[in-house]
Amino acid sequence: MLKTLRVMTLICASGFLLSACSTMEKNSDTPDGAFAIAEEFDKGERYEEAIRRYTEVKNKFPYSNFATKAELAIADVYYKQESFAEAQVAYQMFKELHPTVPNSDYVQYRLGMSYYNQLPSSIDRDLTLANDTIINLSDLIKKYPNSEYVAEAKEKRSATIKMLAEKEDYIGNFYFIREIYDSALKRYEGLYSNYKNLGFDARALSRIVISAKKIGDDPKANKYMAILSSDFPGSPELKQAEKETK
Repeated sequence: MLKTLRVMTLICASGFLLSACSTMEKNSDTPDGAFAIAEEFDKGERYEEAIRRYTEVKNKFPYSNFATKAELAIADVYYKQESFAEAQVAYQMFKELHPTVPNSDYVQYRLGMSYYNQLPSSIDRDLTLANDTIINLSDLIKKYPNSEYVAEAKEKRSATIKMLAEKEDYIGNFYFIREIYDSALKRYEGLYSNYKNLGFDARALSRIVISAKKIGDDPKANKYMAILSSDFPGSPELKQAEKETK
């Protein structure tokens, strides 16, 4: 017994093993003790072990409030690891299982940000998750208008919407410069209709006018020329449309 105590004392005296000592002092047979051990691995950035330990808390003490805390902690660890796809699944599952927890706004925020952080850095890549990002961040803004996370949610939602607009412009330009005017027209009409006031309106209107004229849709060309002339008089985009449709 004395030998064991000496070993424990030596371990605790070592500056490199303080965390090991404090972990040993906790009782893994109680929900609070098991959770505290998992937290220490989490704080020490030993994330894989933290996930394993949090999972043990869930499995060993399923009816304890620490089981619920462990579920959210697992999602948070994935997020810290930048394993955003796994975090997304974990936050979604937590949201579905515990819809009325006090920090529901935090869960919704992290769910939206998990989608956001999976978006590519370049608009010429797949933006499938952009709509999920917008939906989840919009849910936060609508359901929790006083949440501390709303300001960042609005910022990231706007950035995501602009990415979609840039993507639409990118595809429209692809068709336009290749003189595939029917496809370009559809893209630029979508850009103008769905993404107003993001800096693309004049360009979209000009390209709509030119594309419509090129495929012989004079009524549509005239309609959008009137809008372009009214909203952007004297603009380079108006001059370009006038030149191309003479």
